Amino acid sequence: MEITGYLLQQFINGLQLGAVYALIALGYTMVYGVLRLINFAHGDIFMLGAFIAYYLISKFAIPIYLVFIITMFCTAGVGYIIEKVAYKPLRGAPKISLLITAVGVSLFLEYFLSLNAIFTANYIGFPRPFEVVNYDLSLFTVTNIQILIFATTGVSLVLLYLLIYRTKQGKAMRAVSYDQEVAALMGINIDRTISFTFMVGAALAGVGGILYGIAYPQINVFMGVMPGIKSFIAAVLGGIGIIHGAVIGGFIIGISEVFVSAFLSSTFRDGVIFVILFLVLLLKPSGIFGKRIEKV
Repeated sequence: MEITGYLLQQFINGLQLGAVYALIALGYTMVYGVLRLINFAHGDIFMLGAFIAYYLISKFAIPIYLVFIITMFCTAGVGYIIEKVAYKPLRGAPKISLLITAVGVSLFLEYFLSLNAIFTANYIGFPRPFEVVNYDLSLFTVTNIQILIFATTGVSLVLLYLLIYRTKQGKAMRAVSYDQEVAALMGINIDRTISFTFMVGAALAGVGGILYGIAYPQINVFMGVMPGIKSFIAAVLGGIGIIHGAVIGGFIIGISEVFVSAFLSSTFRDGVIFVILFLVLLLKPSGIFGKRIEKV
């Protein structure tokens, strides 16, 4: 019974971490879907979300529900600016140029922001907006933080699903993802659709940054590096460009990381994630839900 409870507890902890990875992975997979670009600056938008929330809570004592709304608008704006300034001028360039630019944007955000007093390379404590409450469910314990993370992630996924599959803008996003040239001939504004996709992905990363700060209350300007890489691996694992694949991949990565820390060593938690990436690329490069495209 004790081992069962311990396994369930680690599983819940893994879902908590996986939910955050899923929110970040959605941004990777959405941008890749419409632009065939791996936006490596996405993890830094996640970091910006955490810092924006930090100042809204600690300096202005803004209620948590407004923190989510303001942070989403701010990170969406940053995503829009990055797309217009860094990626749009290179849209017709070779893919390697976009990839190098994405890495450059990521490094610029990290090191430029670390030079000022607002953002810091040192770890600072993230102020939790409420006291932690534990709910004992016999075999395992759930906290109000975990409930918040699960609820927020669930609502975000439902809203994203409704946006993509129940709105005109979502139909445009799916059309651009399938074929940009045909979508343009049908009257779809390609530039606006791509910018909107960046904004939605950045808003979700901002939500992930808030949840991560609340769950693991230490932030710094480089905090987005490893979660960003792991979320990218989650997107590849589920099938890059596939929405539900990114979510499932995020949960798999989060659960794997927590179980490795619990049963082996926290030293191996990052290494195992890269082993998973290696196995996916070796055995099924298209990911769990991806389809192999045969060349003719």
